[in-house]
Order: sequence, then C-alpha cells, then structure tokens
Amino acid sequence: RVSSVRVNAAAAEENLGFKTMRAGIKEAADESILTPRFYTTDFDEMERMFSLEVNPNLNMAELEAMLAEFKQDYNQKHFVRNETFKDAADKITGDTRKIFIEFLERSCTAEFSGFLLYKELGRRLKTTNPVVAEIFTLMSRDEARHAGFLNKAMSDFNLALDLGFLTKNRKYTFFKPKYIIYATYLSEKIGYWRYISIYRHLQRNPDNQLYPLFEYFENWCQDENRHGDFFTACLKARPELVNDWQAKLWSRFFCLSVYITMYLNDHQRDAFYSSLGLNTTQFNQHVIIETNKSTARIFPEVPDCEAPIFFERMDKLVALNQKVIDIGKMEVPGAVKTLLRAPLIERMVAEIFQIFISTPMKSGSVDVEIEGETNNAQLVY
Repeated sequence: RVSSVRVNAAAAEENLGFKTMRAGIKEAADESILTPRFYTTDFDEMERMFSLEVNPNLNMAELEAMLAEFKQDYNQKHFVRNETFKDAADKITGDTRKIFIEFLERSCTAEFSGFLLYKELGRRLKTTNPVVAEIFTLMSRDEARHAGFLNKAMSDFNLALDLGFLTKNRKYTFFKPKYIIYATYLSEKIGYWRYISIYRHLQRNPDNQLYPLFEYFENWCQDENRHGDFFTACLKARPELVNDWQAKLWSRFFCLSVYITMYLNDHQRDAFYSSLGLNTTQFNQHVIIETNKSTARIFPEVPDCEAPIFFERMDKLVALNQKVIDIGKMEVPGAVKTLLRAPLIERMVAEIFQIFISTPMKSGSVDVEIEGETNNAQLVY
C-alpha cells in the first residue's frame, strides 16, 4: 500500500497536476471561448461554392498550379525527430515544463482541427471539383503531419493526447462556408507569422532554444503560408466575399476575433514566451501587425492596428481578462463569481466594440472615387 501511494504521488508530480485519461494520456483542456475549436460547416453549400457550373469565376489555372505546388510536398522529409528531443524535454522542469505541455496541447489541437475539416472537405468535393478536393486532402496531410509531430513532442514530456477520442467526443462549432474561409485564412496567415517570428528570434538568441521543436518552424511555416494562399484564391473567386459592405464588416470582425483571442491567450501564458526570451506584448504586436499587412492584400477592410489607440485598448482587455481569471480562482460560491465578473465582462465588451467601430483601413478590395465620380467597385490585388 505504501508503494502504491508513492507511485501515485510520483505520477501526480510527473503529470504536473494535469488530469489523465489513462497512463500517459492527458485529458483535453476544458473548452472555453479562447481554446482551439473543431469546426464543421454546410458541406452542400461548400460544394456549390466550388462548382464551376454555379461559380464560373473560379480560376482553375491558378488552382491547378496550386495543386501542383502542394503535390511537391516540400516538407515530406522535414519532420524527422532525433535524440535531442527527449533529452531537451527532460531538462525542462517545474512551471516551465507545465507551460510547454500547455503550448504543445493547444498547438496540436489547433492543427488537428484543421486536419479534420480539410479531410472532410476533400472527401465531399471529389465529384464537384476534383482539383479543389485534392488540395483540401493535401492540406489535411500537412495538418495531420503537424498534429502528429506536436503530439509526439508531448510524449517527450510523458503525456500525449488521444486524438481519436477527441475526434468523437469534442464539440464541433458550426460556421457557414464563407465564415470558414475568412477564419481559416486568418488562422493560416497568423500561424505563419507566429512560427517564423519565433524561429527568427531563436536563431538570433540560440541560448533560448530550450527545445528542438522550434528549429523546424522555418519550413513548417511555409505550409501555413501555402494554405493561406489557397484561401486567398477562394476569396478572389467569390467577389461578394471581398467587395460589399457586409464583406467589410465580416472582414473586420474576423480579424479582431483572431487578434483578440491570440492577444489574450498569449498574455495568459506570458511565462512560456518569457522562457524563450520573448517579450509577450512585443511578440504579439509584431505578429498582429504583420498578419494585418498580409490580410490587407485581400480583405476589403482591416483594423488599423498601427493606430496608438488600438493596442492601448488591447492592453486594457488583457488587464480586465486577468481580473476575470483571478475571480475564477477565488474560493467563493459560483453565484458570487458571476456577480463579480459581470461588470468586468461588460467593460471588455465595451472595449471590443470601441475597437470594432474605430476607423478601419481600406484595403484589398476598394471603392475607387475619381474627382467626385464614384466608379463601380473594383477588385485590387
């Protein structure tokens, strides 16, 4: 019995307080508004979107060139591990070890979410548009490779996710096809800028390279970039997604949703970025500004992220969110927590609304006005 207690105590210490489904298999983190989600969509509408009969604007020459690029599979032999992974993981201890596991889990879940969505789209579009279907299938290949690599990295820390269990048991969020395109475009582009920024920082500061995973980010991020370029082609094929007032509102909405989610998430995990020698605020602001520049090439309007008031309001959201988190840790009844949180959440909503209604930057698709005469809307790429 004493031996059993010691084993359980050792396991609890090794798992750093994480709940496990069984030995070495971590329970997925609780879902919240800020956690990575699994998505589903109206697949029939998606088929119509990529049907040449319904949508003759599809540039098949461009899509076929993209398919040829995806078939090259430049990273086929890139994700090959070596003995340094486990050795490096064993040297990461305490709170730093815990935040590394959380980072790996969130990243793995996000990549696996992309795999599931793209795989199903590849299956459903085979008859309607074989070229687009194969692109989705090859993108799912990339996402599966990323998720598997991250999950294997988690096992270096003696924990991993049961991805099959997640597939069957995690809640799926429904998005209309056009929202899927906006959201996945931004997800891929912001993923590119996150990975390349971390990679470049660690190349300049090798002493902060605590774990070899980050050495793979230079080639890895090119997968994200190619995926984003494909969704750019999808947007160009559907002018209504980038050239009317609704498109402008949705563009700004999804930009802010992605930027705010990342900003709050990363500031909750400041210790992780500090362990890499990064300043969390500077890193996030750089990633958001660069993503916004990329997005401005196709979205009709984007937030003016370089206006001083933008990040002032974002920082206010971080402070308010931290107060909400602190209330959650208080040992008081749930009803009391709800009452204490309510005015803070109200203030957060007000700040977000102020950011949303602030003057945006006209971009990608613009209304051209010459000497008082308003021309028809023209797409500018």
